[in-house]
Amino acid sequence: MIIVANKIKVKKGMGAVMAPGFTAPGPLDTTEGFVKVEVLLTQNLTDYDELNVNMYWENMDNFTAWRNSDAFKAAHKRPEPSSDEAKKESPIIGSELVTYEIASVKEIAK
Repeated sequence: MIIVANKIKVKKGMGAVMAPGFTAPGPLDTTEGFVKVEVLLTQNLTDYDELNVNMYWENMDNFTAWRNSDAFKAAHKRPEPSSDEAKKESPIIGSELVTYEIASVKEIAK
């Protein structure tokens, strides 16, 4: 299993607003190899908000297929330049994508 983590810096106050969008129902729900997504909001930052969007995948091939899919492209498409949405300034300051392989796990049985 792998985790693809997207660390996204956004304008202050926008982290909590944007977080539910990453877990809303959509085409990702039926994508082969997708396990889950979790969104973490970094605490105690003063200048900006930071979201860590962790996507769990069965393997890298499944993630790559999603990243190359039309559904992914549609989900990340920017609004047309003539639309009111496009005229709004993006809350995203920057992002960094990091991929991890899960090497070891310990869970307490309940």
